[in-house]
This record gives sequence, structure tokens and C-alpha cells, in this order.
Amino acid sequence: MASPANPKSHFHARSVSLPSRPNPLFAQAEHHLRRIRSSEAATTSSFLSVSSMISGLADFYNSIDDLLLLPHTQQAFVQEGRDEVLERSLSLLDICSTGKDVVAQTKETVQELQLTLRRRRGDELALRNEVGAYLASRKKAKKTIQNCLRNLKIKSTISSADQSATTIVSMLREAEGVAFKTIESLLTLVRGKSASCSFFSKWMHSNQVVADERASKSELEIVDAAIDALLSQKNGKASNIQMEHVRKVMAELESLIQDIEEEMECLIRRLIKTRVSLLNILNH
Repeated sequence: MASPANPKSHFHARSVSLPSRPNPLFAQAEHHLRRIRSSEAATTSSFLSVSSMISGLADFYNSIDDLLLLPHTQQAFVQEGRDEVLERSLSLLDICSTGKDVVAQTKETVQELQLTLRRRRGDELALRNEVGAYLASRKKAKKTIQNCLRNLKIKSTISSADQSATTIVSMLREAEGVAFKTIESLLTLVRGKSASCSFFSKWMHSNQVVADERASKSELEIVDAAIDALLSQKNGKASNIQMEHVRKVMAELESLIQDIEEEMECLIRRLIKTRVSLLNILNH
């Protein structure tokens, strides 16, 4: 009579520790993680690709919130690296908030210059003063961003997660690593490189050259180069074609920055909710 009882007892133990049918919430979280993992290499190319990554991260953390309601998920979190996850979640929130502030400041600077371009079309002195103020603001922002990037490199140094693992902790670790890299890409794009006055001179002579230039520059670098060209005019007057191009690229940039700001706000809300969920698990 003892032998039939043993298999039954063994089966019961397995059903608690390892469900025979994986929860679909894990598959959903893994899907979002694979999506952001596959597009990670493109995060440095443009604001549009960074915006897509931020959106994917927000979707991942949204699915994680549902997973954290499961008892076996909560148990795994308590048993595996909970202190590390909590500490890094706070660091990630801090970095994301910094990134959002940098984006908001950049948008404000772009909007102010756009207003000047619309209101003072005939006032060349006022225009040059405002353009100069814009470039000075960009220079100051670059110094701030450089300090942020140094701190980010320190905080983002972690061991790579096992991509075949499906535990809640391993997924959080990997997502955090991708998030740190994404914010680093965002800050790098906002910082940009040194503006080149040669951009406009080439653009005036060859449509092919401008296509090549645009392909190798970020959206903000294109704006910086265009604005820098306005100040390089020897007679102090910008041509209508230059002014129209500046207005166009700045309008495109403002739209992209607005999208990123909204995506960052969404991601930060998701991160806060996830952190609250993790703290609630530890407090119960």
C-alpha cells in the first residue's frame, strides 16, 4: 500500500514548485524582452529608434507588474537577489528621471528658438542673439550630459544575464541592463557632436551630399549644424532657403523630442509601479 502513495506525493510536490503548464504571463514578458533585445543594436542611430526602445521597455515593465501578482513569482523574487534588484530599480529610476529632464530642457530650448524664427524674420540682430543663446545653452547641456554619462557607466556595470533564463529576477536584470544602455544612447544623442559649418555649404551644392550628411548625423546634430551655419554668414544675413531649412529641421526635431518625452513619462510610471510592487512583496 505504501508504493502507490509515493508517486502521488511526488506528483503533488512537482505541481507546486514547477507548474506543468507555463503561465502565459511569462511568455508575454519574454516576448517584450526579446523585442527590445533584438532592436538594442539600433538604439544609438536616432531619436526614433530610442523612442521605440523606451516604448518596448514600458511594455515589458507593464507585463512584469502582472507577473508579480503570482505567488511563485513572488517567492522567486524573495529568494533570488532581491536587494540587488531593489537597489538597481532605484538607480534606474534616478537615471530615467535625469534623462527626462534633459529631454524637457532640450525641447524648451528648441521651442524658444522656433518662436524667434517666426516672430523676428526681419530682425537679424535679434535672431543672431537668440541663435547664440541657443548654442550657448546646448554647450552647457553637453557638459551636464557628459557628467551624467560618466555616472551612468558606473551604474550600468553588471554581469550579463542568462538570456535562456525565465525567472523574474533574471528578466528584471536583463531589462535593467537594456534600459541603462537606452538612456545612455538618449543622452549621447542629445549631447551630439561638434556642429560643422560645412554642412550648409555642401547642402547648397549637392542634393546627394545632403542625403549622405543626414544619414550620418542624428536629428539634433543636423539642427545644430544648420543653426551654426546661420551665424557663419559674413554679411550677417541668412538666405531664405537657409531659414526655411532651419524651420523645417527644428519642427521635425521638436516632434521627435515630444514623443520621447511622453515615452519617458510612461516608462517612469511603469518603473515606479514595479518598484512599489516589489516593496509590497517584501513587506508581506
